[in-house]
Amino acid sequence: MTRSPEFVLLGFLYIGEGYGYDLHQRLTIELGHVWHISQSQTYNILKRLVRQGYVSSSTQEQQKLPTRQVLRITAVGRRRFEEWLERPTGSSVRAIRLNFISRLYFAQKLVPERIQPMFDAQASEIKATLDRLERSRTGLPAEQTFNRLSLQLRTQQLRAVLSWLDQCREIISHNS
Repeated sequence: MTRSPEFVLLGFLYIGEGYGYDLHQRLTIELGHVWHISQSQTYNILKRLVRQGYVSSSTQEQQKLPTRQVLRITAVGRRRFEEWLERPTGSSVRAIRLNFISRLYFAQKLVPERIQPMFDAQASEIKATLDRLERSRTGLPAEQTFNRLSLQLRTQQLRAVLSWLDQCREIISHNS
């Protein structure tokens, strides 16, 4: 799981070319409560994506203003973004908060027919993890109090996420 909004930036560029400042503004406005990132961090991620060949950069001259770097997603970047969009998120609460919400954002914009299957796949993954955690908890010796408490916390968090997924599904289906 990536802990960087690189796929969000790739997604914005998948939709259309952009400039670093504008991409940062869009990230802040549209997903700022998901990803907390400074402008310099955005620029660093964009530079890395260019170095890795996922994004191309060209210079655009402007009258009476400094030149700008126009950023475009490359074919390799498009494939990487599409793979990320299709990939399951996992069942950690952090992964769901960062990556699932980001994937859901782009699915709604690009492939709305994939939203319900995304919810189904995410719920299935969480239920499988809950089953595994429950088996682990019941197999623990009674004296392992802190391991038991840790598993109990993770289980309660994932049950809350399942409830949240149902709420999200309803909200998104009403807004579509």
